[in-house]
Amino acid sequence: MAKGIKLKAENRKANADKRPYAKAKFVRMSPSKINIVLDQIRGKNATMSVAILENMPDSAAHEALKVLNSAIANAENNKGMNKDTLVVAECYTGQGPLLKRVNFRGRGRVDRIQKKSAHITIVLDEKVGG
Repeated sequence: MAKGIKLKAENRKANADKRPYAKAKFVRMSPSKINIVLDQIRGKNATMSVAILENMPDSAAHEALKVLNSAIANAENNKGMNKDTLVVAECYTGQGPLLKRVNFRGRGRVDRIQKKSAHITIVLDEKVGG
C-alpha cells in the first residue's frame, strides 16, 4: 500500500508543470469581470501585458496586474528566466466562495444577495523562436 502511494507521488512530481505561475485567491470581485480583463492579455508578451493592464481603467485590471507582476518575479527569481522572453501562456479565473447576504424589502420579504469572489491564476512560459 505504501509503495503505491510513493509511486503516485513520484509520478505526480515528474509530470508537474514546470512553468512559473502566480495565484491570487479570494479576490472580492466577480470572475466574469476579471475574465474580460484577462482575455486582453492572454497569449501576449509579459512586458506588453503589464503595459496593457496599467493603462486599463478597470478595477479588475489592478488585481490582474498584481498577479502578473508576481508571476514575472517568480519566473526571474525562482526559475532564472529573462523577463523579456516571457509570454502569458494561460490566465484564467475560478469561482471562489460566495458571501451570502440579505436585502430587506417591503411586506416582510427578503432578497438574497450573493457577493462573489474569484481565484486568479496566471501561468507564464518562455517565448519559442524569435
